[in-house]
Amino acid sequence: MTITDSALKTGRDVAGDDLFESLAHFVVLHDHVERDVAEQIADQAVAFLVTAATATVPMVPSDEVDMGLHALILHTKEYAELCDRFAGRFLHHNPKPGGGARDPELVAASAHAMKATGFRVFDARWTVDGENLAQCDSDCGRPYGSAA
Repeated sequence: MTITDSALKTGRDVAGDDLFESLAHFVVLHDHVERDVAEQIADQAVAFLVTAATATVPMVPSDEVDMGLHALILHTKEYAELCDRFAGRFLHHNPKPGGGARDPELVAASAHAMKATGFRVFDARWTVDGENLAQCDSDCGRPYGSAA
C-alpha cells in the first residue's frame, strides 16, 4: 500500500494557521525567498522539529530548513509549546561549534526520518550547497523501509 501525498502529515497542519502564516511571512521578509518557497520551508521546519522530538538518528536540517527553524525558534512561546507537546521537554538549538559545513549524510537521514514518520517532504528544500539530499527514490510518499 502506498501512502498518497494527501494522506501524509504536514508541518502546516501541526503548526496551525496562525503560527504557519507567521513563520512563512518571517522567512519571506528575513530570508528574501518567494512566498511558495517560504511556505515549504516553514512546513519542513515544523515537521523537522516534530520528528526530532522522537528521532533515533541525529537530526540536521538542510540549508533552507535551517532558515525555517530559526524563524520557529524566534516564536519562543509557540516553539516551547511544540517542544513540550511532542518531546515532553524543551529542545535546545545546538549549532555546530565554530560553524562549518553540514554533514550531507546526516541531512539526508533527517529528511528520510521525516518521511518514515509520515510527513510530506518537499525534496527541493533538502539541499546543502545546491546538492539535493532527500531524493533516495522516486516515491516520496512511501515510508522508508516499507516494501509496498
